[in-house]
Amino acid sequence: MNKKELNPTVTLLEIEAPRVAKKAEPGQFIILRVNEEGERIPLTIADFDRERGTVTIIFQLVGATTKQLGAMNVGDELSDFVGPLGTPSHTEGLKKVAVIGGGVGCAIAYPVAKKLHEQGTTVHSIVGFRCKDLVILEDEFNAVSDVMKIMTDDGTHGTKGLVTDALRELIESGEQYDEVIAIGPVIMMKFVSKLTKEFGIKTTVSMNPIMIDGTGMCGGCRLTVGGETKFACVDGPDFDGHLVDFDQLMKRNQMYRPFEQEKDCNLLKKGEEANA
Repeated sequence: MNKKELNPTVTLLEIEAPRVAKKAEPGQFIILRVNEEGERIPLTIADFDRERGTVTIIFQLVGATTKQLGAMNVGDELSDFVGPLGTPSHTEGLKKVAVIGGGVGCAIAYPVAKKLHEQGTTVHSIVGFRCKDLVILEDEFNAVSDVMKIMTDDGTHGTKGLVTDALRELIESGEQYDEVIAIGPVIMMKFVSKLTKEFGIKTTVSMNPIMIDGTGMCGGCRLTVGGETKFACVDGPDFDGHLVDFDQLMKRNQMYRPFEQEKDCNLLKKGEEANA
């Protein structure tokens, strides 16, 4: 295991998992447990190296489990690391694509941009963050992008504004995209999709709602796409952004917050008791 802190709240871990690395593709995810008593959490595969047998995950320290994960050191072992799960991102036949990443979603957008670049697609990357201190993977995106734009809410790095501002500017300047791929906060993907619908540009979004088993049995990751119920873990995570019911999804996600806060407190308490 290799470890790197990308910013104060985001950590990169490179996990030795040759079986997963052998079959992994951009857009897929894994489910892990830190220890036998821990919860199962899904994390999108940020990168992989088949020759070295490693899989890279990038996560934000937002709850008890990710904090436990972030506290692990090189040489430590995870209890479970299952995958690859989900349907790989479809990139074949695309000649020019705009890849949009927001915050930690850039960790999911990067492997897609990388694969597009490796297959000869022209890649325009637009990544957005709240401020300079939260920027991640800038060099990596630069290496696989023909055009690279960084947006920050406060203007401390790149250009002040939203990713939709940069995307609109590129489209109105005459850029024509076969597809726009947006990955990040639900509200960001909603407004990217709203913008591209205005211009009639096919748009794919990566949906990563609450998941438990990764097989579609629990129903926790369900969402409505084109009026039909879909499950992000088996039907996705990629969906047509013009068909996703973003408002319904945001309401469902808010329902889990009180339970997540209680769960985090319980997990942290158990961790403190174990270390006492």
